[in-house]
This record gives sequence, structure tokens and C-alpha cells, in this order.
Amino acid sequence: MHIEFKKITEFPRGTLAALLKDGYSFEPQFEFYWCKQWQEFDDFFYDNPQIAETYGFVTTLNDEPIGLVSWDPRGLPEYAEVGHNCIAAKYKGNGYGKRQMREAVNRIIAQGAKKIIVWTNEKLVAAQRTYESVGFKFVKKSAEPICPELAGQRMYYELLLNP
Repeated sequence: MHIEFKKITEFPRGTLAALLKDGYSFEPQFEFYWCKQWQEFDDFFYDNPQIAETYGFVTTLNDEPIGLVSWDPRGLPEYAEVGHNCIAAKYKGNGYGKRQMREAVNRIIAQGAKKIIVWTNEKLVAAQRTYESVGFKFVKKSAEPICPELAGQRMYYELLLNP
């Protein structure tokens, strides 16, 4: 099994939205709340290939897309914020998310960040474990404005680099 991290632009438009839909398919109502946002994210990256090639990637297993991660660099060098991060449903639980996040952290470090921040939701325990496994520390909780009845509160994490 060969894992590679490839440029988003190597895949057709719609790949990112499809991976997000699949990655969150364990709770079908997430698609109802977040589908429009996923499509806007996909459109943004494919409409801005220079951003797509620098601030995100697709994880592949034997050349098949199985996950993605992106980040927002606008706070650099003080911080970068992880954006979407997911692994397709049938590949969860095999350590691919942790490998993907380690690669993202290394790329963000190479871009000069002093800190990396990320948030997830209270009910997304696997995401929390992934972030913690690569060194992120829990910082705080806040209200989830989109679908709190499904997702719970937002959980904020940070990874300090060169403290």
C-alpha cells in the first residue's frame, strides 16, 4: 500500500467536495448542513490553483484519493489555521489521518508558522485524537453555530512551534 500526498490540481474539480461528503458520511445530516460549504471550498481551490498547490493536498493510496487537508496561511508567520481535513470512510482507522496531519504540519512549519491552530467538533472524537496524536493541545470549547445538536461544541486546539 503506497501513500502519497499530491497536489489538489492533479484531480478533477469536485474531488474535494466528494472526499468531504464521504468522510462525513457516518452522519448523513452533516451533508445537509455543510454540503454548500464543501462545494464552495472545492470551487475556491479549483478557481485558485496557485492557492490549492501551496495550502493543501490530497492523500492517495495506490493513486486513489482517500483524504485531504488544507490550511489558511493568512496569519503567517504568527500562525496558520488548518481548514478541512478528512479521510474517506472506508480508510478510517488505519492511521492515514495521522500520517496526513503529520505531513500538513511539516509543510506548515516549512512555511514559517510559529503556531498551528485547528478546531473540530465535540462529537468528532477521531479528529480530536488525530490532532492530539501529532502534538496539538486542547485550548477551549465554544458554541457551534451551524448544527450543535449533531456536532456538539467546537473544540479548539493549537500546536506551538519553536516556543
